[in-house]
Amino acid sequence: MCATKLTHDTSHITYDSLLEGNKQFVADTLQEDPLYFEKLANGQTPPVLWIGCADSRVPANQITNTNPGEIFVHRNIANMVIHTDMNMLSVLDYAVNVLKVKHVIVTGHYGCGGVLAAMTHKQFGLIDNWLRHIKDVYRVHSKELNAIEDEGKRGDRLVELNVIENVSNLCKTSIVQNAWQNGQDLHVHGWVYSLATGVISDMNVSANNNSKMDEVFRFEEQ
Repeated sequence: MCATKLTHDTSHITYDSLLEGNKQFVADTLQEDPLYFEKLANGQTPPVLWIGCADSRVPANQITNTNPGEIFVHRNIANMVIHTDMNMLSVLDYAVNVLKVKHVIVTGHYGCGGVLAAMTHKQFGLIDNWLRHIKDVYRVHSKELNAIEDEGKRGDRLVELNVIENVSNLCKTSIVQNAWQNGQDLHVHGWVYSLATGVISDMNVSANNNSKMDEVFRFEEQ
């Protein structure tokens, strides 16, 4: 997959230009592989579910050098896994129980606007109710975070802790725990992407069972 040229000037992007871009994409793709869309339409068997941030600068396929059909993607503000979010749970259920993905990756990124907003005392509107979950992550780790004097580094660390916390939230879901109990080969991971370097850092919190989970969150075998 070729790299996409990035620019901060988006004035050339219009409604019509998107449609024209699609035509060019189809033409270029068919020239390279006349059967590309025919094969793509036959179905999907992605081995990975990506739970990432909605930030437009963090596209799953481009930054992992993968193609359409290889990563199943769910994105929201600040890559959150919230146990009452039926949208996320529906995607997770489909990915785990129908697509049988082998990896679920929570991917955050440094400089995340949602995380940085959660560090402030400002009100932003409806999103404040969503950011409250990130504030809870801050509260749990306040001693460590408050000891970091540099605000930028404190924000980076909260990004990392937010990913780690949401990997834990992912493991606690009945969907993931039931998959493990049924012997499904399922691994969960946490990554952080750097916009400045393009490099992904593994947070080393991978799990493929609930053995390290707080006992109160473990479900008994059915």
